[in-house]
This record gives sequence, structure tokens and C-alpha cells, in this order.
Amino acid sequence: MRVGVLTGGGDCPGLNGVIRAVVRRAVSYGDGVIGFRDGWRGPIENDAHPLTLDDVRGILPRGGTILGSSRTNPFKRDDGVERIRSGLAAHSLDGLIAIGGEDTLGAAAKLNEAGVNVIGVPKTIDNDLGGTDMTFGFDTAVQTATEAIDRLHTTAESHKRILILEVMGRHAGWIALYSGIAGGADVILVPERPFDLDDICARLERRFALGRHFAIVVVAEGAKPKGGDVAALGGGVDEFGHARLGGVGQRLESEIQARTGYETRTTVLGHIQRGGTPTAFDRVLATRLGVAAMEAAHEGRWGMMSSLRATRIEMVPLSEAVAGLRTLSDEDLHVADSLLA
Repeated sequence: MRVGVLTGGGDCPGLNGVIRAVVRRAVSYGDGVIGFRDGWRGPIENDAHPLTLDDVRGILPRGGTILGSSRTNPFKRDDGVERIRSGLAAHSLDGLIAIGGEDTLGAAAKLNEAGVNVIGVPKTIDNDLGGTDMTFGFDTAVQTATEAIDRLHTTAESHKRILILEVMGRHAGWIALYSGIAGGADVILVPERPFDLDDICARLERRFALGRHFAIVVVAEGAKPKGGDVAALGGGVDEFGHARLGGVGQRLESEIQARTGYETRTTVLGHIQRGGTPTAFDRVLATRLGVAAMEAAHEGRWGMMSSLRATRIEMVPLSEAVAGLRTLSDEDLHVADSLLA
């Protein structure tokens, strides 16, 4: 059989590991793989090329994606679905493996409902996809953020400052929570729980009163104050309706310094969280998910997504994966609450 593969949405460490696994498993079956460039733009514009073992040799430790990516939404075009059908037919493909997050897999689920054979692979550093316990890319992003917190500790203590680290996380605070706990942050702010500036400042003042004359605050980009809204940069939205978030760290910097009198500075980690070499965990998870996706495609199990469930790789319906975002619960936040009390 012949299968297409694409990577859509924001890039993350581990994408190349999935592509490599798909190709290597396909070759073991005697199947062929066609790579579409730049997410959904590839099949819409029939921009594709065959993928061989030579193409995927040596890419496992590389960040990014050899196929490129984009935030193209096929359902923003009147003929998007038909053009994707034509793109697949042009290469005599039996179906498509879509590697992506909520938007890419949301489009994949709709296409599957429209009769296009699709299998999904969950990808996002935010770890907010339903249907899976964890997505590849998350572990690397947390490691990167934790290393940043470790570095901020020493300079914060040297200058007796409050240092704020703004990390990614539009709707879910997984990166902020895990890196904040791992890095020993004094305050962790997440989208799931609107924050109270008075409470934050009181907590920081108590810390300084106890003789600890520095502090680390970790905040997800989607965190917002009680009764307020998220901070957005610039204007407009992408094809999936998302505004570009950012700036909550700067807002906190000015408010905390004004209210407490302590010198406060902000670091925005930004796309550094997306780039670089994937951790060993993400390389293994990406490989396992890619192998499972190709095996499902070979067996004709369309409309499914490969998933990590309690350390096992299972196939779940795409509809389940995109039914809702996986956000932090009170149970998830319990450890941080206990440490930061």
C-alpha cells in the first residue's frame, strides 16, 4: 500500500522521530510513503515527494521537521476537502498519517468523517490533547524550561530580585506546572486557575520577610488575573482562530514591582521551548507512536490515533482525541499547592 504523512501546526522535538518510524515500519511491510510539505498545504497544493530510508537516516536526534509545517486550515477553503482528495489520488495513496495537535487533528477528524482515510499521531509541547496520557515534545519543553529556571535562580539570588519566567501554554498549564515544580519555583500560574495579584504579592512579601531575598515566578502565557483576560500580542488571528498570546510576564513584572517595591524582571522563553534536540523519552515515545500509526494504516484502521495509555501504546478514535482539551485538574495542581503553601 501507499501512505502519505504530514506534520502540521507548531513544530516540536520528536516530529522527525515519528516520520522516521513511519518510513522504517512501512519499508518492513514493503509499503511506500509520500511526504507532504508544510502541513495541510501539502495535499491541498499537491506538494509532496517520496520518503525513503535515505531520507530519514540520521534525523532521530534532530528537532523540527524535515517535512516543514504550517497552520493551514483546509476547512477555510471551499474546495479544501476535494483538493486533499485529489492530492492523495495523484499519488495513489490509500490514506494519510497526520502528525499534529488539536487543530491539525481536528481537521483530520473532520476529513475522516468526510470519507478521507486518516490516522492521527498526537503532537504538542503543551500536552493538552485528549485521548493520550502524554504527547511527545512535552518532556523536552519541560526540560528546557527547568534548565532556564535553574539558571534564573543564581542571578535572582545574586541581585535579590524577583524573576518571572513566561512559558508556553495557551489553555493548559502543564509546562508551567511541571517545570515550576522541577525548578523549585515560588509561584506557579496556570490558565486553569485565574490568579489574584494581591495573593501573589503577599506570598512574595512573606518569603522576603523570612530572609529569602529573591523569588522565581513561573507563568503560562495563557494565565490571566481573576476578572481579567489573557494578554495577546499584536492583532488578528491565525486560520484556526487563535490570537498570538504573550505579555503576561511583563504585566506581572510591573504590577509586582509597583506593589511590593522589589526589583522584578521577566524572561520570555518563547520558541526556545519548541526547538533543539528531543530528550531520550521523546525520541522513544515518538518512535512508538509512529510505528503504531503505520501498523494501523497497514491494517486499514482509519479514523484512529496512536496514544500513550499507562505506558502502553493503544489506538483510540480520532473523535475522542479532539473532543476536548486535556487541562490540569485540582488533583494535578495538588502537589504544587502543597509545596507553595
